[in-house]
Amino acid sequence: MITKVTDWRRLALASGGLALLALPFQAGAQAQEEDEDQFGTIEEIIVTGTAGGAEIRKFDASFAITTMSDSDINEYAPQSTADLLKLVPGVWSESSGGVSGANVFVRGFPGGGDAPFYTLQVNGAPIFPPPTLSFLENTTLFRVDETILRVEALRGGPNPVFSNGQPGLTTNMILREGGEETEGMVKYTTSDYDLRRFDAYLSGELSEGFYYMVGGYLLSSPGIRDAGFNAREGNQVTINLTKDLDNGSINVFYRQTDDHGQWYLPSPLNVPGVDAEYSQIGTLNRQRQITFGPDNEQQTIDLGEGRGWDGAMTGGSIVLDITDDWELTDRFSYTSGAADTLGLVPDGGAVNVGDLLADPSIDTLAVVTGPLSGAVTGRAITSSDYIQRWGAWEVRKDIEAFTNDLSIARGWDRGTATFGFYAANASADEWWSLGNHKYEVVQHGGEVVTGIECNDDPDSSSCNWNYDIDATGDATTTAFYAATTFDFSDALTFDVGVRAENHQVNYSVDEGLDGQVTLAIDYDESEVSWTAAANYLINDTMGVFGRINSGSKMPYFDDFRDNRGAYAGGNLLIQEVDQFEFGFKWVTDAMSVYATAFFTEVDPTFFTALTGQQAIIQTQESTGVEVDALWANDAGFSISLNATIQDSEIKSGPNDGNETQRQPGWQLRLTPRYEFEAGNMTGTVYGTLSAIDDRWSEPENVNILEGYEKLDLGVILRINEQFVVQLSADNVTDEDALTEGDPRNITAPNGRFIMPRTLEFSVGYEF
Repeated sequence: MITKVTDWRRLALASGGLALLALPFQAGAQAQEEDEDQFGTIEEIIVTGTAGGAEIRKFDASFAITTMSDSDINEYAPQSTADLLKLVPGVWSESSGGVSGANVFVRGFPGGGDAPFYTLQVNGAPIFPPPTLSFLENTTLFRVDETILRVEALRGGPNPVFSNGQPGLTTNMILREGGEETEGMVKYTTSDYDLRRFDAYLSGELSEGFYYMVGGYLLSSPGIRDAGFNAREGNQVTINLTKDLDNGSINVFYRQTDDHGQWYLPSPLNVPGVDAEYSQIGTLNRQRQITFGPDNEQQTIDLGEGRGWDGAMTGGSIVLDITDDWELTDRFSYTSGAADTLGLVPDGGAVNVGDLLADPSIDTLAVVTGPLSGAVTGRAITSSDYIQRWGAWEVRKDIEAFTNDLSIARGWDRGTATFGFYAANASADEWWSLGNHKYEVVQHGGEVVTGIECNDDPDSSSCNWNYDIDATGDATTTAFYAATTFDFSDALTFDVGVRAENHQVNYSVDEGLDGQVTLAIDYDESEVSWTAAANYLINDTMGVFGRINSGSKMPYFDDFRDNRGAYAGGNLLIQEVDQFEFGFKWVTDAMSVYATAFFTEVDPTFFTALTGQQAIIQTQESTGVEVDALWANDAGFSISLNATIQDSEIKSGPNDGNETQRQPGWQLRLTPRYEFEAGNMTGTVYGTLSAIDDRWSEPENVNILEGYEKLDLGVILRINEQFVVQLSADNVTDEDALTEGDPRNITAPNGRFIMPRTLEFSVGYEF
């Protein structure tokens, strides 16, 4: 066999692939002592797909990877999966939309929303192969809880060759596994925004060599921006089973989630009193009647449903040592459920009622026909009030996906060789009704206004528009890949990999819900991706690497509908991605520094201002450096730095010379931490200062999103080694910064705030 399957190795192999798994928490001090090198640093063990699942030290890796333990996650206390990604250098994550519907940008890669260059794995298998569909990106389908043991995030590197061929960012969520000893925890969390959350997990041994872990959570809350009702409801259950074999292991997991929260959208910035705590949705307007289709059918929707995920994923792995030299690994996942989106979307800016009555040309759609008043309360709308058009949008999306990654690896004294076959199917059935605009008074928990023609006359077409679709799509991807590593000497290692992929998409759209198909796609294209790298260890504490890769982003359903005009010969242009990386690493007994310089070119990139409009085709180039550093002393003090500096520019098209939208030129996170002991209690006091540069809201570079600083603080106390108390404060100074303007109208004075100051308190018991 290639490597010995120890307890900790079993988990690494089960998760496998690009997961790049590291030592689990339950391996404990013994495994840590075994991996101390001669200069006293505890080395993290990771597994790369390029080595066929063979473990290497993180220090030996020829790519940029960030690891986050369960204690790191607990300290940070992320509000969502996308929020957790802020711990990854080279990533700009906008988690201001709520628990779902984030925007995730990767160093050097374009994007105006969602997460087009991001893949989320669980135990080494992608949960949904399309990185982004309209109103759906991978973080929407996953919730972080106590069943997560470890997270690993790989940027660039060998990404284009393995898994689903993602050239950008791949993160792997590694589940806890059971061991011979029974372990578990229970925890209750509350907050200053009336959060009620209960977490628990239990793990142990069912029989000799057969282990289990079961856990999950229940939660309820009005939301960080108080909606006046329980706008956040959620529950999740995870079961993870592992069986050790004489020549390998089998792992199977099941994760059921039903979790949704209010969809936070850009707020009016020109209205006094509107800040980061503002929510347009409340009890007076959460129920809205919408009209759709050619026959003007009507139905009432509950906007309080927001965005979320109601579905399940099943996955696992089989790892077998065929001979002393050959190893077989199969990783699989199946995901199915509903990822719906409902919310109030602004259409234009807010206007002062007094100004409107004095000059109707301020908003020609707001035709006043009588006294203005609240449709529910009857409250008179005065000249000091503001009104704004809001659309009640409903998007229903049922998805399904199955992936399987089968590989065989052979090891020898000087390296390894891996051969694999990846196959995936993904489907989406969608029903949209976008539009259904009404004027509402701008106040916390708004209200529809009567006395305006558009609101009072549902048949008025002068100010209302809808984009309604019924669409269905299926995609199939198959890929063969091969990779090898060769140790030229003890200090110099080479690796190379290649992937040949075929991608097929069948997609049809009925725009208007009149039974007429307006777009039908039968797509069948192939692409080759590759990577090559050299890694050189200068000495026991210092090393460098260089890597080049060439990958692509293959199109999925919405790409065809949204990017009309980006066709060549009847096929949508494939986005080609070339990356060059140079890394420096320095690890001693007191510090570690991992720095990676990068150059990325994406050609072409697509930009569509509104669904259905012609796409703008352009090229993007980016250069920069990211740093992941940690320093610690024997007195319990440590400080970590996560920083990215980049220059990202559009190189062709009408926006030639402009900076890439929504990505800061620099960002950093500085986290000091102090650990102490007092009697039967140990504690950790920590804080994080985040500093963000200015960004452009759109590729036209019209509106600047000003940079900001954000401070987070926390303390964790462990009493008698079992009782754990934690207090965390997010955005202590209550910074009112913006993550985006109005992506549908660049002239409208709207913007989406980061989350306001919050306090969370939890108490737990571990055993």
